[in-house]
Amino acid sequence: MAKSFPIARLPGFAGIAILTFVLLYLPIATLVVFSFNEAASMSRWEGFSLHWYQAALENRQVREVSIRSLGLAVTAAGIATIVATLAALGTTRTSRFKGQTLIYALINQPLMVPEVVTGVALLIFFAMIKVQTGYHGMGYLVAAHTAFCIPFAYLPIRARLETMDLTLETAAADLYANPVQTFRHITLPLLLPGIVAGYMLAFVISLDAVVITEFVKSAGQDTLPTYMLGQLRRVVTPEMNAIATLFLLLSVAAVTIFFALSRKRA
Repeated sequence: MAKSFPIARLPGFAGIAILTFVLLYLPIATLVVFSFNEAASMSRWEGFSLHWYQAALENRQVREVSIRSLGLAVTAAGIATIVATLAALGTTRTSRFKGQTLIYALINQPLMVPEVVTGVALLIFFAMIKVQTGYHGMGYLVAAHTAFCIPFAYLPIRARLETMDLTLETAAADLYANPVQTFRHITLPLLLPGIVAGYMLAFVISLDAVVITEFVKSAGQDTLPTYMLGQLRRVVTPEMNAIATLFLLLSVAAVTIFFALSRKRA
């Protein structure tokens, strides 16, 4: 019987781990600290102040793009999670069929294609539709974000389905439960943690999408990431740090709630 290999005992493992965490979180910590800087400088500390948070909250354009970003992320993540759940059920709760591996590869293809390629493809595709219909609304952004988020939602949902025991579902069928009843009372409750994880991942991906949004959006459809990118091209102020810190807190709160609910269910 092969013995387990304690990788943590390798020489330098602790140092590499610490260095990795420093490289990951030191820039974020610097951003948060300088969001409380009284001065407009991004490199010189001149005292603690909440001035830039107040400026960000009083900025009408920041409020508009933040609401648009949240609405877009909630909608796109919701649609992507529903589609990903159906796709995961269709590729795991059926017997093996010809082309199943190809379908799995096609669903996950956007993960391997550079985002700029996806953005250009969506730009061309939606441009043809705009010419034919004359519609220039937010529907294009919702469709683009949904298409981009589906594989991110699909992976945790599929992983959850593959680890679920089929015994309870089989028992429900033996007790004359139809497929809808089995899904509602057995599969869905067991699958819920995977669905929540898929939704959260899709939500964060949509909230952070810059390249695709830049290619697809029309005039007056800036999201918070594209607005911040435009501001950084002109002038860099701690107001951008304050906005980024607020959205960082939102992400941390969402992850905390998810783990709390998962622990409670467990």
